[in-house]
Amino acid sequence: MLTLTSANFDRHVLGGGKPVLVEFWADWCPPCRMIAPILAEIEAEHGDRLTVAKINGDDHPDIVSRYGVMGFPTLNLYRDGEVVRQIVGAKPKRQLLAALDGHI
Repeated sequence: MLTLTSANFDRHVLGGGKPVLVEFWADWCPPCRMIAPILAEIEAEHGDRLTVAKINGDDHPDIVSRYGVMGFPTLNLYRDGEVVRQIVGAKPKRQLLAALDGHI
C-alpha cells in the first residue's frame, strides 16, 4: 500500500492514470486498524485497476483540510484528480467493493 504525504500526494493521486483509493487514517483510530487488512485484500485483488494508498491525517492536516475530511477513517476515491466517491467509517469488504463498483 502506498504511503502518502503532503509532499507526494498530488503526484501520486492527482497525476492521472488508474483510480486511487486513499484512506485518511490516524494512529489512535481503532476502525482504521480494522479496515487495514481489508484494504490490503482489495489492493491484492484489484491492484491492476486500482491504486490503494493511505495518508496519516494527524501528520498531514493540510491534505485533510483540502478535502474536508471530518473523521477517520475516510476513504476518498480519486479518478482523474477528482473525488468521485467518499466513504466515511469502517465498512465490511463487500460494502467497500459495492461502493467502488463502476469506478474500477
